[in-house]
Amino acid sequence: MENTLLCVLLLLSILIYCGHCDEDDERHVAVLTLQPNWTQIFIGETVTMRCDIQGGGDSDWNYRWYKNSQLVIPFNTKTEYRISPVYMSNSGSYTCEGVKGNKFSKTSEAVQLKVSGKPKAVLSVSPQWLNPGDSVALNCEVDKTSTAWRFSWYRTVPYRAGLPSLSDKSYSLQPLSENVTSEDSYTLIPAGPTHTGGYVCRAGRGDPVYDTHYSEPQFLWSGDLQPSVFLRISPNTTQHFRSKSLSLSCELKGNSTGWRLMRYTERGVESGCVSNWGSITGSTCTIRSTYTWHSGVYWCESGSGEYSNAVNITVDAGNVILESPVHPLTEGDSVTLRCKYRTTSSNIKADFYKDGVLIKNETTGEMTIPAVSKSDEGFYTCKYPDKGESPESWMTVRAVAPGSSTPVLVGVVVGLVVAGVLLVILLVLLWRFKNAKGSCFNRILLHPQTQSTNQDPQQDQGSTQGQAPDAVYTRLQHGGGHVYDTINPSDNYNNDASVGPSHLTYAQIQLTKLDKKNNEKPADPKESPVYSEVKTGKATKDQSQEEEKQPHLRQIQSILN
Repeated sequence: MENTLLCVLLLLSILIYCGHCDEDDERHVAVLTLQPNWTQIFIGETVTMRCDIQGGGDSDWNYRWYKNSQLVIPFNTKTEYRISPVYMSNSGSYTCEGVKGNKFSKTSEAVQLKVSGKPKAVLSVSPQWLNPGDSVALNCEVDKTSTAWRFSWYRTVPYRAGLPSLSDKSYSLQPLSENVTSEDSYTLIPAGPTHTGGYVCRAGRGDPVYDTHYSEPQFLWSGDLQPSVFLRISPNTTQHFRSKSLSLSCELKGNSTGWRLMRYTERGVESGCVSNWGSITGSTCTIRSTYTWHSGVYWCESGSGEYSNAVNITVDAGNVILESPVHPLTEGDSVTLRCKYRTTSSNIKADFYKDGVLIKNETTGEMTIPAVSKSDEGFYTCKYPDKGESPESWMTVRAVAPGSSTPVLVGVVVGLVVAGVLLVILLVLLWRFKNAKGSCFNRILLHPQTQSTNQDPQQDQGSTQGQAPDAVYTRLQHGGGHVYDTINPSDNYNNDASVGPSHLTYAQIQLTKLDKKNNEKPADPKESPVYSEVKTGKATKDQSQEEEKQPHLRQIQSILN
């Protein structure tokens, strides 16, 4: 009986004790948190797990840590479990619980830790081909599921000692700004020739800062010729047939030195001239036989970070290519696009397309735009029926700067005004010359108010009708035997035939014709007589009557054809 009573009391004690344990478990709950609380953790970062016992009243807990339900840390007096750096092997499901004497807290909810490889920033440049004066945006992106990144921006220059270099790349980095930004974009406003070149970004987060890998260089190119150097290609077109020769030259200006040819492809940036497929002579690289993998963007660059114009070269294995301009055009320029067939040297009928839309059929295989405008910018292709289609080429058209048209217009207006003034002056001079024709050659002025003439009696007397009294005309007949000067009578002549002029001075002059061969006068004076008779003084009545009989003494006109 006593033994039975003892067993009952022991059983009641156990039940009472276990009831208190359940109460403690329910009252004390472990809560596990991950710091930083990022859904995506990368290898090399630092992670801290914290286990807090909620329920109040008690302290001085010890902690147990589990990974994937397996005990990894059986006893820890600290509330935090720090992993630095984390590796891929640290990925898993973590829980924790509090232990105090023979009391246990409720186990925490599981927290997933996912560790990924070190990320690489990805840079994009838009637009990638430079439009002077426009804004160019640089955008940097890491893993899309990750957050809290801050960004740094760099410009690439050929490697020089003392500067941080890109791994296995021949570039050094120069910060665009001393400040690290939380924005994932950086804007170049306005973009210009000095902004051409390569750009790199990198992201970092946490404390201490954890940095991503640098992005691959992305380039902002310009097709415009630069002041220091420019890239010249031959043949001078963007598209080329496979298995043809191609020459690329870095032509320097001024004191520029240390230039090298580079190219950019889907594989990244690399040397533009490799010895196993090209030869270098001075600053010229000659590709002996082109292949499709020679396609890419080519440019020249210097050790100080200067960049030439860039050319997007396409080597095509097909039978049709489009010859298009290498450099950007300016509004108003003329351009001719040529469709070439590999095995035909002469022009044949071709169709030309812009942005996929047929715009012209040409029987010559050429399409000319006399004056391009901004609307002509776009992708062009050509097609030979039943023979093939060319790759597409982008044609850039630069708009005329707003201020640049004003000087041109002013120059045109000024030029037209000056030309008009000169034309008026010329017409006035021609009119005066016509009215005074011959006056500087054979006019004889015998008196300020009187004039004398000599006229061959056979001259046409009626040719002077309607002329002004003081009009003076001279006609020279080359090859004739005489040179005449026609002089009209003075204003004193009152048209009264009976009276005649009050004062009449006249001269009868005949000039000889010089021999063309020896410039000497003829030997026979009868053939070309030289005589002069000058009478001065007031005309008498008899003289006036004589002049009526011989009107040619009053007015002489020589008409020489």
